[in-house]
Amino acid sequence: MDAFGASSMVAFALLLAANQVVIKLTNDGFQPVFQTGIRSVVGATALLIWMRFKGIPLRIETGTFGSGLLLGGLFAGEFLCLFIALDLTTVARSSIIFYSMPVWLSLLGHFLLPAERVSKVKGFGLLLAMVGVVIAVAGRGAAGDEASFLGDMLALIAAMCWAGIALTARITPIAHVRIEMQLMWQLVVSAVVLLLLSLFFGPMLRDFSTIHVISVLGQGVVVVFAAFLFWFWLIKTYPASSVASFSFLSPVFGVLLGWLLLGEKIGPGAIAALGCVAVGLVMINWPTRSGG
Repeated sequence: MDAFGASSMVAFALLLAANQVVIKLTNDGFQPVFQTGIRSVVGATALLIWMRFKGIPLRIETGTFGSGLLLGGLFAGEFLCLFIALDLTTVARSSIIFYSMPVWLSLLGHFLLPAERVSKVKGFGLLLAMVGVVIAVAGRGAAGDEASFLGDMLALIAAMCWAGIALTARITPIAHVRIEMQLMWQLVVSAVVLLLLSLFFGPMLRDFSTIHVISVLGQGVVVVFAAFLFWFWLIKTYPASSVASFSFLSPVFGVLLGWLLLGEKIGPGAIAALGCVAVGLVMINWPTRSGG
């Protein structure tokens, strides 16, 4: 990977980590489920404008309706759990747990994707990363009152839903449609599901101000729409293994930003958990060689 690709991946990982801080702060103004539903609406609108500008047809391909609904349902589940998790626990803890997604994707891939069997190195990386998740969930003392077992579990479910999205996009009929339509399925279905579910999670607005509106608009356009398309451009331009190897940076940045911007406490347990997950992710994404 050249300098532009490497710097882009570092920036992308930093953006994902910073977005968790933004979500947590925006939860002060919006109910979490309502926030993520509105974010999907904004992202879908930006994507529709982009598709019209590029002349990309907006149509449902034959045989993709079921897998499209599944993709959107998993997307809704991912962010329903993540946004509530960030309302209950710290950014540092949620980052360590949520960005363990490649662990669960590798496990699923081992059984469902014959070409992606787990090698010895990847297997040790899986074990190490799972140990890190266990340490993060078990050691809540250093995080003070903000630590929440329910929040941790929701972050873990969100990571598993994210892995499910990646797998669905590869092994179901939706894999044969353009990435823009895959994203549209996720955003439209999640917008409907999340906005309906938000009716059952209390008042839509909390300590609301203009900055919270700007935050949701920024998330929808910059993160949900633009960053997603840029990620796929990176995947197409550079080796997928090289791109994936930068995934360990997101939990590292998440912990650092939680400490730097929100004053979250980082105890020895959190550092140990972060180390296990980060090293595990590097090993999971290690290039496979014959005989490995």
